[in-house]
Amino acid sequence: MNQTKILVLFGGESSEHEVSVSSARNVVNALDTAKFAVTICFIDKTGRWWLTNEVNPFSEDKTELIPILGAGHFMAGDVTISPDVILSVLHGVNGEDGAAAALAQLLHIPIVGCDMTSSALSMNKFATKLIAGSSGIPIVPFMAHHANDKPLTYEELSTKLSANLFVKPANAGSSVGVNKASNQTELDYALAEAHKHDILVLIEKAIDARELEVAVLGNHPDNVASVVGEINPEGDFYSYDSKYADNTQSKAIIPADIPDDLSDRIRGLALRIFVTLGCSGLSRVDFFLDRQSGDLYLNEINTLPGFTDISMYPKLWQQGGIEYPQLIERLIEFALEKIKE
Repeated sequence: MNQTKILVLFGGESSEHEVSVSSARNVVNALDTAKFAVTICFIDKTGRWWLTNEVNPFSEDKTELIPILGAGHFMAGDVTISPDVILSVLHGVNGEDGAAAALAQLLHIPIVGCDMTSSALSMNKFATKLIAGSSGIPIVPFMAHHANDKPLTYEELSTKLSANLFVKPANAGSSVGVNKASNQTELDYALAEAHKHDILVLIEKAIDARELEVAVLGNHPDNVASVVGEINPEGDFYSYDSKYADNTQSKAIIPADIPDDLSDRIRGLALRIFVTLGCSGLSRVDFFLDRQSGDLYLNEINTLPGFTDISMYPKLWQQGGIEYPQLIERLIEFALEKIKE
């Protein structure tokens, strides 16, 4: 039996480096070594690439790995690495934002998940909102702030949006750099924190909402949506700590306790934004359901959702009867399928 050669990328330069390490451990452990010959590449926080034998950022047993553009392979010393598929587990900037997909395109190697353009559009919350809004998909009212723009006043924003605001980087995941603001002091702090991660920042109307999520799998036109899950976060919102802290009290409820017609609508909107942005392979689409009005809003789409022990994407598909190893295998098949097309 010929093994498919897989190159797993993990680590990276983004603020989600540690999340990537956790996801990669699970992904590598799920790969069937009878079917796949697995090569592991760690990208450190300075951006250097290392060939290693394990998902361990502190391993001393590693050799620098160099991609050879256009040739379809990598060099590690005198060793040539020629993968059939790249499986990137690089969350955030210089990975999930389309950088990994762009490199794969230059190498002429298929990569699991979305291509460069759809990854970049989906990662950029500003671009996603503009496209979703123009496509009739409801979005939370917002304003954008560039780091070089004049300072914003809470009075101005509260008049245009609401008394309570959320401030977030346009290009970041895992709720990194996200803060709530209800006065000028909190707004100044939130903007400063968000701009540490991105030159472009979004200020949104804060909504007392239920957080609902859908996993999408496959290539168009055969992509399918999972059941709807709900996040019951610890604290005011689903922050980085409430997601990943060892003692977090946040809970995932699968399936969400919502009416069937609402579930169908959410799943339909998830597929719609997935196709509109040109996504393929996988994405997780997140929504807000206003507790007071019942209005539904698209929050964001994640083209490389987490694969940690607590991540929703694999849990949603497990609810649908697809176990973790089978899910990873399907994602690899979808990547190879795109190349054939």
